[in-house]
Amino acid sequence: MNAAHAGPVSPSPEAVTALRPAALARIEGGFWAERRRINTEVSIPEGPRRLEEAGNLANLRAVADGRGSTPESEFSGDFQFQDSDVYKWLEAACWQLAGSPDSALAAEVEQIVDLVVAAQREDGYLQTYYQLGGGEPWTELGWGHELYCAGHLMQAAVAHHRATGRTRLLDVACRFADHIDSVFGPGKKVDGVCGHPQVETALIELHRSTGERRYLDLARYFVDRRGHGTLAAGADRGHDRDPGPAYWQDHTPIREAHEVTGHAVRQLYLLAGATDLAAESRDTGLRQALERLWQDMVATKTYLTGGVGSRHDWESFGDAHELPADRAYTETCAAIASVQFSWRMALLTGESRYSDLIERTLFNGFLSGVGLDGRTWLYVNPLHLRARPHERPGDQTAHRTPWFRCACCPPNAMRLLASLPYYVASTDANGMQLHQYATGVYGQDDFSVRVETEYPWHGTVTVNVQDAPAEERTLSLRLPAWCGDHTLTVNGVPAGPGTSGGRGPVGWLRITRCFRPGDTIQLNLAMPPRLTAPDPRVDAVRGCAALERGPLVYCLEAVDQPGGSDPDDAFLDVTVPLAVRYRPDLLGGVTTIAASGRPLPPGETGDWPYAPHGTRPHWSGEDTELTAVPYYAWANRGAGAMRVWMPTVQPM
Repeated sequence: MNAAHAGPVSPSPEAVTALRPAALARIEGGFWAERRRINTEVSIPEGPRRLEEAGNLANLRAVADGRGSTPESEFSGDFQFQDSDVYKWLEAACWQLAGSPDSALAAEVEQIVDLVVAAQREDGYLQTYYQLGGGEPWTELGWGHELYCAGHLMQAAVAHHRATGRTRLLDVACRFADHIDSVFGPGKKVDGVCGHPQVETALIELHRSTGERRYLDLARYFVDRRGHGTLAAGADRGHDRDPGPAYWQDHTPIREAHEVTGHAVRQLYLLAGATDLAAESRDTGLRQALERLWQDMVATKTYLTGGVGSRHDWESFGDAHELPADRAYTETCAAIASVQFSWRMALLTGESRYSDLIERTLFNGFLSGVGLDGRTWLYVNPLHLRARPHERPGDQTAHRTPWFRCACCPPNAMRLLASLPYYVASTDANGMQLHQYATGVYGQDDFSVRVETEYPWHGTVTVNVQDAPAEERTLSLRLPAWCGDHTLTVNGVPAGPGTSGGRGPVGWLRITRCFRPGDTIQLNLAMPPRLTAPDPRVDAVRGCAALERGPLVYCLEAVDQPGGSDPDDAFLDVTVPLAVRYRPDLLGGVTTIAASGRPLPPGETGDWPYAPHGTRPHWSGEDTELTAVPYYAWANRGAGAMRVWMPTVQPM
């Protein structure tokens, strides 16, 4: 495989996976090309300035200049993991360079690489917080984030190497990994794990890039060591509460766990690394545990948007079906981690259900975190915002912010958008699979296709074969779980029903034949607007309905309603058909859904809000038209009320 096209996940030849990421992957038009253009032209270029203002680069500069041992040197920023934001930006920039060379961006990358190289200690250690006097390295595993930062450095180094062919940053990552290997393990200085998983998947990708077996073994040690209570003794310095072992996923080994729990990002980064380990180690027991945990997450702890993490307290998963719309935390980083976990499971198993969740999360729970301008961000992504919310201060606000005190989300979103082409298609010995639908070119040396589509606004996906071998191949197109009706043609002739994969009648549409350049496959996915009801065990939204169309979840914002009325003051009349309208003038061009709403009766000042059952009218007046916009685009027009789930005139 060409290193420049390997992407962030590149299983080794020895790995046992059903699928491999496509070596050829370019998004060249349509919805995601526009979002990536903003990422390329606005978000990534602004990254270094934001990192300079926040002190992240100053920390590296201070260590590189040799000021780490002087009393006047101070660490800039509020968190030990400031370095990780630099590494995530580097990774984003490198994936961007892999797809579209840019001399100015390349020069900026190399300047920051110079800083990282100069900041590394002789023994390979690198974390500016501790190098600038923050304490003794490897003594605060719970909150120190040393291995977490090391993991992001390794992933940036892999991206840098695969995008440029250079090894300077890869050498830094290997030296740090060698240092970690000398410190951690049975009988060594430290026998424990990091409070924030991340290094596991990074070590495995470093192994894949270098062939060094010790890195894979070290990742296995960290995965297997977790769950034995090494982080449960108490809170480290600076933290007056102990979150307990489940917060760190240190309460039970992965192979024995039956539910996702604790800090959502930590949990999903850990499971992503464990999936890579299962692939490289051919560990069927670990694979079974991962399938079980993914299913628990999807069935009981995932929002309609694909977002995860229902509790502000400790940024954590809640109990099963604890999915409050207004108190949803659903951190942008958690959505990104969910995509990373699900993509690895899709490659490991070949099942389409994982890519169904990726699609839902990308279009909704992830993309809502990125402002349409590429300059403003959401840390949390609730499904309901009241007109006069009493929000927590700082990063947990539900209003778009230029940067955060804890700025993990913006550079994380940048790196996912920059590497997005590598999540679209995969290959195996029999052919190619299209997991997501985006205009572009995908495949491998002897079998490639060009995709044309206006997805998600329209359901037509046209696939033109560009190169094909003389032998028979199978082209597989994912039939989305949301789709109730579709047609499929090959060169204008209706195809057979195809072979279903994944989940009963929903999964892969497979076409097996001797393809020829110029062959055209067209998939038409019906996209009527639809009403969605929640599982009745999700009591926070019982009796409500949500609006969806294609892969998009919709929401009602006050700014779109008659007179700017609060969406909380209306019931959704589900007896009135929904209508679709394209609005090129709105939010960069979106398709809206028009629904019918019935207003609540006017409230009375000082009135007791409770009454005997059956005596209080639920609604009054005539129906009015309600306008719903895609959830990903909410909060781009200033503050205002919003909700996804609406109470209904007739119970669902």
